Amino acid sequence: MDAAYEAGVRHFDAARSYGRAEEFLASWLDSRGIEPGAVTVSSKWGYTYTADWEVDADPPEVKDLSTATLRRQLAETRAWLDRWLSLYQIHSATLSSGVLDDPEVHEELARLRAGGLAVGLTTSGTDQGATIDRALEVSGFDSVQATFNVLERAAGPALERAHATGLRVMVKEVLANGRLSPRGGCAPLEAVARRLGTTSDAVAIAAVLARPWVDVVLSGAATPEHLRSNLAALEVEWSAELDEELAGLAEPSDRYWATRSDLIWN
Repeated sequence: MDAAYEAGVRHFDAARSYGRAEEFLASWLDSRGIEPGAVTVSSKWGYTYTADWEVDADPPEVKDLSTATLRRQLAETRAWLDRWLSLYQIHSATLSSGVLDDPEVHEELARLRAGGLAVGLTTSGTDQGATIDRALEVSGFDSVQATFNVLERAAGPALERAHATGLRVMVKEVLANGRLSPRGGCAPLEAVARRLGTTSDAVAIAAVLARPWVDVVLSGAATPEHLRSNLAALEVEWSAELDEELAGLAEPSDRYWATRSDLIWN
């Protein structure tokens, strides 16, 4: 966190279901004397962490996108982050969940917006594009966070539409949960990285940063070394030729998400 802040990172994203992430983030912000307004802090509601620090817990979290969960988890988030919180997001909204058509949820979110808290949604899975478009139809959102990377590009057009209407576009899983990091062994990406004198993760992040409709790219770095490797993306000079060279990495959305579900999580 210190390395990120020193490098100029000013957006920090957490969630109620990320263990003690909100507590940790709050303690770091407070101990470093970082004032509200100096950073953008976002969090999410909708999943309740149930693993109790057991790595083989089944399930590790429970999803519930009801108004009751929104109210309960917002209170919990504010208990830690109220001074800094500026964006609160639906965690993994989908068409099948019905959350985008729940009048009680929309009424509650509208009340939060009226009180000055920005409201967003995150998406996941093969119907990301349709979910984003539905969110644009019902309106009432300030941002959207979605998975987009050189392997999974299906949400791109919908994200571009969201950006055009004024929503802040945040991209998550830009390294495909490790598949596009050096340990992932993606040969075409590694070849480009060697030629450019950088790392494969930097190339993958640079490919997303080059999209004019992307406002924020989230890093999942776990160490300062990982972070510095990620930030090397800012030094990569992107080109149409690089885009074309890596175009063949794109996968059908259903295959991408099936592969993701089979990954070994740590």
